[in-house]
Amino acid sequence: MSHQPEISVPLLPQNTLMFAEAAEAADAVARQTRRQRDARMALAAALRQDPPRAVVTLARGSSDNAATVARYLVETHLRLLTSSAAPSVSSVYDSAPDYAGTLMLAISQSGRSPDLIAAAEMAKAGGARLVALVNDESSPLAALADTFLPLAAGPEKSVAATKSFITSVAALVHLIADWAEDGELLAALDGLPGLLEQAWALDWSPALEPLRNATNLYVVARGPAFGIAQEMALKIKETCGFHAEAFSAAEVRHGPMAIVEKGFPVLLLGQDDESRDSVADLAPEFAERGALVLSAGLKDAPGLRLPSLEAHPVLQPLLLVQSFYRLANALAVARGRDPDRPPHLAKVTETV
Repeated sequence: MSHQPEISVPLLPQNTLMFAEAAEAADAVARQTRRQRDARMALAAALRQDPPRAVVTLARGSSDNAATVARYLVETHLRLLTSSAAPSVSSVYDSAPDYAGTLMLAISQSGRSPDLIAAAEMAKAGGARLVALVNDESSPLAALADTFLPLAAGPEKSVAATKSFITSVAALVHLIADWAEDGELLAALDGLPGLLEQAWALDWSPALEPLRNATNLYVVARGPAFGIAQEMALKIKETCGFHAEAFSAAEVRHGPMAIVEKGFPVLLLGQDDESRDSVADLAPEFAERGALVLSAGLKDAPGLRLPSLEAHPVLQPLLLVQSFYRLANALAVARGRDPDRPPHLAKVTETV
């Protein structure tokens, strides 16, 4: 009996799960807006009636990057102190701070990590109002919540979280806008699905060759965009296999600038708010050191300027990451890696 040899089909960027799932983000956000509406508006009204003394976020990985975005928006739009919980305080040390009168925002794709569940249980027992933003609606974290807001991203099988990150940020922004009764931001959110479709179609491929053989990358931003910078750096490490680190534009001068030399890639992210100039001012400094400067959302920066969309400043960073996901997927494939199956990683990380 003759045997046909196996034919190895080369992995193409448009054939990955990461590509297909990131492309679904616009539809997922539209679906989420409908699914969450009643629960979100009821929660926002309750929070206006009985405001918490502080907000605590609970998350890991990409979800924690979404929480960084939320921290900036809660503190600027609602003027409430916001902090990130350390899950190991509960899961490892069996302790908890005083959560009385606080709001905990627990964010997770799976809602099944034991350390997050332990921290959420302890916070709720300690008096926190627990709000869970979870994609898996059958998860223990969703069942535990006082209010459950489904991410409605749909199945996400690639290890690289894309649409679940975008839906996490969209849900947080929508809750904050409802809570603050920010009519301008709410109106902008109505158009977010269409903007995400446009962002997905933007061509960031000119950055592909400069980053094909990179070994390091700084992603620099400020304000809400800093959480997006964290997400981009994480995705580069996960999918492309080289070191990337996110820095606030205010922090990168405090030491990290020392290792930037000729050819070192730096991606600068801008948004049209009070933080923009502090990011833009770094571009010529990096260029003078010979860095490979890439930017998005900064109109006059030296180096390679990647396309971006005009939008409400709060939404601009979210649109940037949607364009970036397409680049990261293509870059991973160009570097000979499968973005859906990074080595040593699993889709659900069950940290204790």
